[in-house]
Amino acid sequence: MEKVELLAPAGDLERLKIAFEYGADAVYLGGENFGMRTAAKNFTIEEIKEGADFAHERGKRIFVTVNIIPHDSDFEGFEDYIKDLSAAGVDALIASDPGVIQIIRDILPDMELHISTQANTTNYRSANFWYNLGAKRVVVARELSFEEVKSIRDHAPEGTDIEAFVHGAMCISYSGRCLISNYMTGRDANRGSCAQSCRWKYNLVEEKRPGEYFPIYEDERGTFFFNSKDLCMVEFIPQIVEAGITSLKIEGRMKTAYYVATVVRAYRMALDAYYADPQGWKFDPMWLEELKKGSHRHFTTGFFNDKPGTEEQNYASASYVRNYDFIGIVVSDQDEDGYAVVEQRNKMVIGDEIEIIGPYTHTLETKIEEMYNEEGETIEAAPHPRQLVKMKLPKGVGRNFMLRKAIEGPASSEETGGCSGCN
Repeated sequence: MEKVELLAPAGDLERLKIAFEYGADAVYLGGENFGMRTAAKNFTIEEIKEGADFAHERGKRIFVTVNIIPHDSDFEGFEDYIKDLSAAGVDALIASDPGVIQIIRDILPDMELHISTQANTTNYRSANFWYNLGAKRVVVARELSFEEVKSIRDHAPEGTDIEAFVHGAMCISYSGRCLISNYMTGRDANRGSCAQSCRWKYNLVEEKRPGEYFPIYEDERGTFFFNSKDLCMVEFIPQIVEAGITSLKIEGRMKTAYYVATVVRAYRMALDAYYADPQGWKFDPMWLEELKKGSHRHFTTGFFNDKPGTEEQNYASASYVRNYDFIGIVVSDQDEDGYAVVEQRNKMVIGDEIEIIGPYTHTLETKIEEMYNEEGETIEAAPHPRQLVKMKLPKGVGRNFMLRKAIEGPASSEETGGCSGCN
């Protein structure tokens, strides 16, 4: 059985490497130009080459976004840029604009081309159109049901890959074609500068009652009536495969390494369980609980099962729910006594009850009994950002394993909402 691809986001080299370590088959990323994430750190050409080498050594692949909706001035330097991407070893370019696609075909006729969700592919005729222009893959619009995706699969040429978002933020606008940000702030979402206006608070003003602001929902703070819940399809792996989706895409190039690890790990476990026994596959609630241990909004299945209703919107807040703190990442192998070096990411202290996650492993639970600084001195706490700490860890814990601890009291929701990703 040919397995579907698990495709993860990468906002920088650390997240790229973490995505692969935790089970991604491919990653998508943005360079310093022509992508839909100008606020992300993004990759230099040198970093893209390092990432491509890292991927290819492991039999993995790298896709780069060039999917802005460009004006004439945006094409300056584009031909040289895609030549540099090709030389760096990228496996495919993700585009949506016909002019961009034409240049790619002219300059790099052998480059694999993926059609971005920005192109709004909602039917098999569109998929066939892109295939006939040389596209290997279409990223279908988020506004499709399983039945509609299957119709595209059944009617598209056999060699067409179908990629679909299965996890992450959803957009109020059709497949990310957003005008709200540009109208409200002058920041063009379709050129990579979304201000996330859909996540702001809004109130209603009636025409004949100027100055009187009414909450659209019964909440004195206003309402987030554009604010969608996050997509989560981990419970529907068989339906995804049966619909003919060949690449499962995770949204989140702006998210942390911990988020990438948590989400990739959960979907990797669900996919591996499916391929181990397709007929006997059963959803394990642990996968969903793991996804909830990363920052998230409440979950929805989007359009896959039915058209979204009122329950798919979060009317109370645009913030993320965060029940766990990512406190450290293991940066060395264990010595013969079980000690390893951990790079601190949030404060940790002696006595903390923690969980440890790693690639292709179950979650481990332990307690921090001792910690040592770089001078070998005993310490009670590690409060400094990226402080290196030596501690004893359970057997089998290695590099890139992550430490987290539950947040005491009500769930934290400090992080602001993010754009849905338009790739």
